[in-house]
Amino acid sequence: MPKTVPSNPGIVASNLPFSQVVEANQFVFLAGQVGGAPGTDGPVAGGIAAETAAMLDNVGRLLAAVGLGYQDVVKATVYLVDMDEFQAMNEVYRRYFPTDPPTRATVGVARLVADYRVEIEVIAAR
Repeated sequence: MPKTVPSNPGIVASNLPFSQVVEANQFVFLAGQVGGAPGTDGPVAGGIAAETAAMLDNVGRLLAAVGLGYQDVVKATVYLVDMDEFQAMNEVYRRYFPTDPPTRATVGVARLVADYRVEIEVIAAR
C-alpha cells in the first residue's frame, strides 16, 4: 500500500516541510506534537504537566481526525528537555494510556523548538 497524506478536517496543513499525518500499510504516523498555547508559537503555561496534557490532547485530535484513538497507538517516542521532569510527565502520560499502553522510548534532549519542554511522536495501527 502506498503512503497517503490525509487532508481530513482537523488536520491543519503545515507551512513547514513535513506532513502532520502519513498513512502506510495500515499504520498511521503522526509528526512530533508539542503542547502549544492556542494562538501562539510557544508552550502552554503551567509547567511540564500542563504542557504534556496539551501535547497529548493534540495527539488525540489528530488521531480522531483519521478515525483512531489513544487505544490504537502502538509506539510512542517522548523527547524531554529535563529528565528531572520525567515523573511529572509520566503521571500525565499515564492518564491518556491507562491500560495496555504502547511501547515507548523517552529520550533526553538538549533543546526543542520554541522553548517547548516535551514533544512526542506516535505510530498507531488500524
